[in-house]
This record gives sequence, C-alpha cells and structure tokens, in this order.
Amino acid sequence: MGTLDYVWLGVQAVFQGPEAFSVLGLGISITLVMILSGFLLGIAVGATPGLAGPIAMAIALPILISTFGYTPDALLPVMGFLIGVMKGATVGGAVPAILFNTPGTPDAFMTTLDGYPMTKKGQAKKALRVAHFSSVSGDTFSDIVLFVCAPFLALLVESYLDLPEKTALLILSLSFIAAVIGGSPAKGLISVGLGLLAVFIGTGEDFYPRLSMGTPQLSQGFPIATAILGILIVSAVFKELEDLWVEKRRSGKIELTSQSGDQRLHMADIRRLFPYIARSSVIGTAIGALPGIGSTLAATLGYTIGRGRYEKRKGADDPDFGEGAPEGVASTEAANSSVSGANLIPVLSLGIPGNAAAVFLILAAESIGGFNPGPSVFRFTADTVNPELVVAFGLFTSMFIANVLNWTIGGVFMRSMGVMVRVPKQFLLPIVLLLTLTAVYVQEARMAAIWFTLGFGVLGYFMRSVGISPLPFVIAFILGGKLEESARQAFSATGGDPFFLFNNPIALAFMLLSVGVIVVTARNARKAE
Repeated sequence: MGTLDYVWLGVQAVFQGPEAFSVLGLGISITLVMILSGFLLGIAVGATPGLAGPIAMAIALPILISTFGYTPDALLPVMGFLIGVMKGATVGGAVPAILFNTPGTPDAFMTTLDGYPMTKKGQAKKALRVAHFSSVSGDTFSDIVLFVCAPFLALLVESYLDLPEKTALLILSLSFIAAVIGGSPAKGLISVGLGLLAVFIGTGEDFYPRLSMGTPQLSQGFPIATAILGILIVSAVFKELEDLWVEKRRSGKIELTSQSGDQRLHMADIRRLFPYIARSSVIGTAIGALPGIGSTLAATLGYTIGRGRYEKRKGADDPDFGEGAPEGVASTEAANSSVSGANLIPVLSLGIPGNAAAVFLILAAESIGGFNPGPSVFRFTADTVNPELVVAFGLFTSMFIANVLNWTIGGVFMRSMGVMVRVPKQFLLPIVLLLTLTAVYVQEARMAAIWFTLGFGVLGYFMRSVGISPLPFVIAFILGGKLEESARQAFSATGGDPFFLFNNPIALAFMLLSVGVIVVTARNARKAE
C-alpha cells in the first residue's frame, strides 16, 4: 500500500467511523462530534482565566475512556476530542490575556505585553482579530509541516541531539529567557533562580525529599498548577486590584476603557503583520519539533526576534513593543500556536511529549491500546495494513478539521468576546481569582494547593512590584525537572564525566552561547543607560 492509500484510510476512519446520529439520511461520525465538542470546550477553558487546555484534558480523559471503553474504535473519538480541546484552548487563551491582562497559560503572558495595552487604547476587538488570525495561521502552517515531515524530521533531530546536547540546550533556553525577558539580565537570573529553587523542593531521586524541612506538605513538592497559576494569574489579579485602588484614591472613581476607532483587520494590516507571522510560525514549528521544550519558549523567541526586526523598521508614530504594537501580538500568537502541530512530531515518531497537551494524547493511546507512538507508527507495509499508520493519518485529519473550525467558529468567538471589556474590572477580578483557585482545587483536591497558589501569587506580586518578570520563573519551573533529569542521564551515560557539557562540540557551543547571551545583553543594557 502506498502513502495515498493510507491517507485515504485515515480520512475514512474519521468520516466513516461509528455513527453518532444521522442528518437527512447522512450518518455523522462520532469522531466528528467529539472533535467539535472538544473544540468548543477548549475555547471555553482557554478563554477562562485560571483554566487551560491540559486541565480540561486531564479531567476529560478518564471520563472519555470510561465512556468509549478500550476497543480500537475508541482511539480516534477520544484522541479527536483531546485534539479539539488543544486547538480550541490555543485560540481562546489569548482572550483573558488581551482583555484582562491575566494570561491563562505561560505562553499567553507574552500576549499581554502588547494585547492589554491595545485594550487600554480602545482597540480590544482589533487585538482579538490580530490574535485570532496570527494564531490560526501559525497553527495551520505547523500542521502542514507535521503532515509532510513527521516520519523523518523528529528522527533527524534525535540523531543530532543526544543527552549532553539536550541538557545544554535547556540551559541555553533558560539563559536566553533570563537575559531577554527578565527586565535585565540580573533580574532575569533572579527570576530563573527562584523558579529552579521552587521546582527542586521535594523532588529528586533521593530517599529524603529535598528542601522540605521535614513537612509532609513540602515533601510532595509544589504542583505545577499552583506555581504557574499563582505566579501568573493570582499575582496579576493582586497587582490589578492594587492599581484600581490607587486609581480610586487618586481620581475618586474607576474609569471604564472605552473602545473607539476602526476595529477591523484590513488587508493592509495583514500585509504588515505577515512577515512577523511567518517568522514566528517557523520558530514555533522548529521549537515544537524538539522533544520537551514546549510553546512558552517559542512564544518568547517569536516575540523577541519580532521586536528586534520591528525596532529597525518602525515609524516615528508607531508604538514600541510592549506599548500596544499589533506586531507584538502577532509574533507571540503565531509562535505559540505553531507549536501545537509540530509537537506531535516527537509524539508520533519517538513517543516523547513536546508539551503538556501532548502528554494526554500519549496517556490516551497507552490506556486504550492499539496505538504505540514511536518509529513503528510510520512503517509502510505493502501487503498488510499497518493499523497504527491509519490512526496516525486519522489524527492528521482530525487536526485539519479542528483547523477549519478554528478559521470559522474561532473567528466568530474571538470577535464576540470583545464585549467582555465592558465588564467593570472591580467585579471581574474577584471572579477570576475564584475561578483560578477552583481550577487548582479541582486538579489537586487538597487545601495545601490553595495555600501554595496564594503564596506564589504574593511572590509574583512582589516580583511585579520591583520590575522582575514572572515569565522566567515559570519557564524555569517547567523546564527545571527536565533539566535535572537530562543532566542525570547524561552524567550516567558518559560514565560519570563531570565535564560532559564541554566534551561535546554541540553542547559546548550551546554553553558558550548561554554565557554570551547574558554578557552581550548586560553590556547593551549598560550602554542604553
């Protein structure tokens, strides 16, 4: 059987699978219904501050498996639902970041830098349109690369990046984030250091939990939801409430942001944004193809590189990045959305999750059975049908359908969400805080998680107050465990060589770049002062 035969079998598996119901005698596949349902749920949780796609996927997965069972026919409906959630949450996540300055996910933090200033200038609906167009464009490009390159691209990356190189790449990522996003290299390094300190509490391979001070609560470590939601959302709520209090004391009332001017996205706007979308789409796709890196780094790189090009070309009247530039929103959204397709490259080819959402796709495959992500998935057989390859092309078809929903339903949703900016923030922010704490409790189901979240919120509030960006903290917390695991494995694989980061030319180049980024950025900041 050839490639086109498998493609057609994958399409048939989606459209002609078990029937959910019929319309005018035409049977509607249960997989199509699940993709649409997952997409709508993903938009809802993505647009709700405190919730995110992985949380919805974690709650939905056991319910889906208990509903559909463990037969091979359950694979595509269950995984189609998860893909729909992933796609919908990617688009919906920009809504709270732009309208309320409360990012629902770490990568959406970069969207707040220009999206919220656009809202304050009365351009909320235009910012939402820019975010939607950029997000879906990047996602579509990433899916095309996935369809074309999945069988060999991840294997090519894996052949060049061994354990020492992966460890050095993670260190380079943290150095880059600290230098560029932290406000200054010193503040960025402080933020990264705090993130690594937090993630190493209660973890490791020792029999006695590290840094737990003998308390059972700390011995389990900090759940990732408490740290990320606390440092990003709760701290933003605290800071916004303080700003409202200061505004009320100064002027005696709280002004609502009025929306004015042309809110449409014209062809001239698209032509101006296209280079930033294209560049960030390539960056996000490349980052997504790397195992274990994720969309947060892609959003940061896309925004930083876009800012460098924008500063060379902007006019005298154009706003800077961070002051409401549509190019900043486009650079971020295209980068973080283009990860969603490419992160299935290491999932399908190597069985390694590219981000948190991909973890649940692997869990679904392992729980149901009949699909084992890895090199064997792309084994083309001439005489017999490879069922795993049919499922893979069925997943590709599901992603294409979700993209169509993104271009249509997603656009209508994003345009309609602009009315939420009329809700007074003094009423909205407590609701956001309540939803965030509810999301944490649903995921962890213990009061200690609530206290951890509030504690991280206070820490993030003080960081924001002194000009330290919380994003390096979040990235360090996400990558810290992977960094330690990779370093331990590299140390063991090299026979206990303490210089494993410097004996390999690629790893050495990454380490030199890590130092160079810090030094050059600090020197440039000193010259600017």
